[in-house]
Amino acid sequence: MAAFPSPTSGASLILSFRLHHKTVVVVGSNPLAASRAFSALEANSSVVIIAKGGLEGACQELKWRAEQNQLTILDFESLPGPSLQTNIDQDAGALEAYLSTISSISFVVVTDTLMNGDHRRSFASAANLAQICRSRNIPINVTDYPDLCDFSFTSTHRFLDPNDNTSTSLQIGITTNGQGCRLAGRLRREIVTKLPRDVGGAVARVGKLRTLAKASKTTIPETDAELNEEGSTPTPNQPVAQRSSDETAEESARRRMKWVAQVSEYWPISRLAKMTENEMADILDASLHHHPGDSEVNSLHELSLSPTIPLGRILLVGSGPGHPSLLTLATHAALTKHADLVLSDKLVPAAVLALIPADVEVQIARKFPGNADGAQNELMEAAVEAARRGLTVVRLKQGDPTVYGRAGEEVLYFRAHGFEPVVIPGVSSVLAGPTFAGIPVTQRGAAESFIVCTGVGRQGKEVKLPGYERSRTVVVLMGVARLPQVLDTLQSTLDHVSSRRGGAPYPTNTPIALIERASMPDQRVIFSTLHDITAALDSVGEQRPPGMLVIGWSVLSLWDKGDMSVLDEGAQERDEERVKAWLGGAKWRVLDGLELGWEGL
Repeated sequence: MAAFPSPTSGASLILSFRLHHKTVVVVGSNPLAASRAFSALEANSSVVIIAKGGLEGACQELKWRAEQNQLTILDFESLPGPSLQTNIDQDAGALEAYLSTISSISFVVVTDTLMNGDHRRSFASAANLAQICRSRNIPINVTDYPDLCDFSFTSTHRFLDPNDNTSTSLQIGITTNGQGCRLAGRLRREIVTKLPRDVGGAVARVGKLRTLAKASKTTIPETDAELNEEGSTPTPNQPVAQRSSDETAEESARRRMKWVAQVSEYWPISRLAKMTENEMADILDASLHHHPGDSEVNSLHELSLSPTIPLGRILLVGSGPGHPSLLTLATHAALTKHADLVLSDKLVPAAVLALIPADVEVQIARKFPGNADGAQNELMEAAVEAARRGLTVVRLKQGDPTVYGRAGEEVLYFRAHGFEPVVIPGVSSVLAGPTFAGIPVTQRGAAESFIVCTGVGRQGKEVKLPGYERSRTVVVLMGVARLPQVLDTLQSTLDHVSSRRGGAPYPTNTPIALIERASMPDQRVIFSTLHDITAALDSVGEQRPPGMLVIGWSVLSLWDKGDMSVLDEGAQERDEERVKAWLGGAKWRVLDGLELGWEGL
């Protein structure tokens, strides 16, 4: 006699419930109650919240859902019930009276027993509620009291269709059966990250294919007209698979569903996710013209290799401040392994562009004063055109794409043209530039925060710069070309100038570093004060773009033996002495090149 596995206790019977025309009652009105209510609403259930204080005591989400008529909130005090001696019995009596008025209640979920919640319901009170539910054969879940639970919630994820960002019917749920709720959440996240991102779209397309395959419950329609009369889903121009004359409707339907199963099993997830209605019609038509001696798998493989040109993709990539060793692994892979076309900003250094294989086309932005917008549009159009031809386009930017790199408008442009770009972060010069110059943007005793701003606004307009705070570092990008205006804005007390500054004026002895070509072999850093930086820049001759400004007392904090007393009480009284010691009595200092330690890195 065959041996079968012996059951091992300790598991749960995992089910999924459809709750159409059913009601879920949630006791409590905290954020956990809102989460449980949302899950029930997504299962098409009616939801009733019963809690102390009713609508007034509910969390913000539940109040909003009640205003949207998505659920009902009731106050325990307003429910009819026996006038008993204790609050415990009052709640149980009120719940019992309410449950007796509705026959379609599927579950009761108690959330006001949450261990770290305010006004936590006691175990005795929860046990009374559980007894009431069990007397009516209504399954109950009581948060943090597993012994009172008839069922538990899995850690659940519902997948989106990346084509239109809508929720799909694909869900996964993880349970540890009470042995590790936080671990269940971690396992769920890890499973989700390992599945293809378009798996939800694949399920949506297979679901539609199944609907087409089961278009008729009894017979397979013979014509488009007959199909449409039966209210099936195919579009008017979509071909309808027909059965052979010697095959019954039942056999034809079985054959179609068998092919749906084969497609689900053998086609790649990415292929399923992109399946069109015409391809669905081809699959069903092929199923009815398939010869018994042919391999179904081979026939389906031939269909999956239909000569459609796949769309390409666009990678919006940050190349870092300039030094090739500061490229991220993702950026390096994009340039050296994936790119068919590279569209680069003109400030990306030659050392980075040299990494691109010789057979990959590279186009450099033709940006110059007055033509920035035109060049930007030209590159975006070129990216979309190439992606439509199936190419992988790398849109290469210096630094990080989202830090004054116009990444946002490119993302929206590409999205509007049917491409969701992959944005690959880069090491931003905001942090790397000062670091290469020996300046920490934050430093205990010198700078508690930092702020980043641009020296020029859109279409060349002036921008509002931050006011002086002794404990803050200010990083100004694209400000060197407008240095006189920036300095005037920071220091002036005149009303028409100070209106361009959000706060107090800067002392003229505030340290400043002008960093050019950060991280590159020809990097140059000019250290001075706001009062003398213009003369310092004039003294060194030709500028080396791109440049940036770092302003604040962190600029001198790591020089020589360091200075961590900047924020001490009364420290400003010694600022002149502090600056003199930093600059060695001079008005500025210039450092050329990188530290020796960077050679060979």
